[in-house]
Amino acid sequence: MVQSVQKIGRQKSTKMRSTERAMIAIAIACMGFLCGAIATVPELGSTRVVFQTNYGDIEFGFYPSVAPKTVEHIFKLVRLGGYNTNHFFRVDKGFVAQVADVANGRTAPMNEDQKLEAEKTIVGEFSDVKHVRGILSMGRYSDPDSAQSSFSMLLGDAPHLDGTYAIFGKVTKGDETLRKLEEVPTRREGIFVMPTERISILSTYYYDTKTETCEEDRFVLKRRLAASAVEIEKQRMRCFP
Repeated sequence: MVQSVQKIGRQKSTKMRSTERAMIAIAIACMGFLCGAIATVPELGSTRVVFQTNYGDIEFGFYPSVAPKTVEHIFKLVRLGGYNTNHFFRVDKGFVAQVADVANGRTAPMNEDQKLEAEKTIVGEFSDVKHVRGILSMGRYSDPDSAQSSFSMLLGDAPHLDGTYAIFGKVTKGDETLRKLEEVPTRREGIFVMPTERISILSTYYYDTKTETCEEDRFVLKRRLAASAVEIEKQRMRCFP
């Protein structure tokens, strides 16, 4: 009888140890998962770009630590005004809103600087950052190093794109505009779901969150006023010697 009780006690003790080991293994796995998730959320740079569309504004920031070459290229195109008069050629609700390649999507002709930058192809900077709503991801052809200037704003989670398309930033303001785009009537052309009306990027601008202060605004205003005064004086001297 005593032996039976001891045997049962040993069995219970073994089960408890097994249960404890299983719980510890689960806890370690969960911690690893959480650490992995945290590791894939990069820090945004301080630059912000705003696309002013006919449906509202969309602001986004960059991940320079994740895709430095892509960020440099896209930001240069923005600074050159490359995306002005461009459009979203694709809106697939719950998937992506894709900006057209600037070489073919603009209504205004491009100058030489814009053409030179737009024709560049960027090496595929793939990472472990996940494709979730709001993420910016470069468009490309089958060649992984064929990205140029077209990119998508994710309208939902797309894990099948992870690791194969270059993520370079995310939307920071304007989700309400993206939701408006999702309600625009569409038609299907092959694999693309396209809006039946043009969604125009009327203009773009950028700013830096670290330097946009009243002091900076005053400095810029003074500089512009000084430049205007010089230009007026030049005109006066030329027209009224």
